[in-house]
Amino acid sequence: MLAPSKPSDPRPSSPLLVRRATADDRPVLERLWLLFRHDTSGFTGGLPRPDGSFRSERLESALTDPGWAASTAWLGEAPVGFAFVRSLDGPARVLNSFFVVAGARRAGVGSTLAHEVLRSFPGPWEVAFQQANVAAVRFWRSVAATHDPGPVEELRAVPGSPDTPPDSWLSFRVQAPPQ
Repeated sequence: MLAPSKPSDPRPSSPLLVRRATADDRPVLERLWLLFRHDTSGFTGGLPRPDGSFRSERLESALTDPGWAASTAWLGEAPVGFAFVRSLDGPARVLNSFFVVAGARRAGVGSTLAHEVLRSFPGPWEVAFQQANVAAVRFWRSVAATHDPGPVEELRAVPGSPDTPPDSWLSFRVQAPPQ
């Protein structure tokens, strides 16, 4: 008789490495992007195109546009997440896309990734999330409050999507690290 299997330990066995993505990371980010879009489709109702892919303009911009930055998160050799930032040249940085694979969630990976990316670009920030995504609501409110005692939250319509519920937007400030 086989012994029942145990769920895997949610704590990472390797230290988390967060680094800026390069062109060499494109294939990994394309695969993670599909997982991200699949996850978010449950909240947005977005469907894949006939070839099974999802729209990927944000992925392309994160890798090629000068006002954007892409970061990847790794546990050992396993890619476990990404964060895309836009408006680096604007009045507030926007955390445009953020993802952690299911197997690395609830172990501090998302929090570490978020804080490292935010600290990389001190100043005003904005983060959007869907109210239906209860885990994201708790997560982003907690992250913002760590950096700013008075984050502001507001609902904003999704441009070009009148049938989509509005996004919640958090605005907060990240301080530069002491020198």
